[in-house]
Amino acid sequence: MTAAEILALYDAQMRADPPPETGIRHERVGAIVRAMGGEHTIIFSNLNANDADGAIAEQAAFFRSIDAEVEWKVYGHDLPADLDRRLGATGFEPQERETLMAFDLADGLPGGPVPPGVEIRRITDAAGLEDLIAVSSAAFERDDRRKIDVFRHRLVDPTLGLYVAYADGRPVSGARLELAPGRSFAGLWGGGTVLGYRSRGIYRGLVAARAREALQRGYRYLTVDARETSRPILERLGFSALTSIRGWKLKPK
Repeated sequence: MTAAEILALYDAQMRADPPPETGIRHERVGAIVRAMGGEHTIIFSNLNANDADGAIAEQAAFFRSIDAEVEWKVYGHDLPADLDRRLGATGFEPQERETLMAFDLADGLPGGPVPPGVEIRRITDAAGLEDLIAVSSAAFERDDRRKIDVFRHRLVDPTLGLYVAYADGRPVSGARLELAPGRSFAGLWGGGTVLGYRSRGIYRGLVAARAREALQRGYRYLTVDARETSRPILERLGFSALTSIRGWKLKPK
């Protein structure tokens, strides 16, 4: 399949008809698909120049009425072409730009071996989860402890894979694999490595470990919402850029 065909399939399977998620309720409002629960997100829209402003105003009014923050995910091919401008004019604020990247597992496995002294484990218990949260908090310089309750209830969930890399027994990197049931795409999320252990091939090893599981579970494609720091690594591993992504957040007044 071409990149355009993969992107169209992704839109159909993961955005327009999103797979079920634990703790998330998907709602369709006209040409909008939104995910409610936890962090509210507008994940898909099918708008045009004539109806976009009305739909944006309607969503802004709804989330302000419930005093809730929402993020509108805008993909580079979404219409109308000036959707970003229209969101900004309504009070939505731009977030960091990312790139949707994909890897076709029919071409083999990305990634490679980890350096000596590093072990990658798929965690399934509370102790491992504590290690993952500690690594994530340190790698991204934020407090991720709120995620413990989210993932604690999913430790035996077959649609989730949590991974931690240990260097000489110390947790130094972690990542997540989301396996949407009945879809072609497995998502790579949250890959981060603490300072002092970067540029050693640990992130690459975590990609390989998750890719192996996705392939064994019957998935065709890996996808990543890649930050600019991750994109060069993923390109070297054979991932292709499909389109840009930018979140636009509306905060309650």
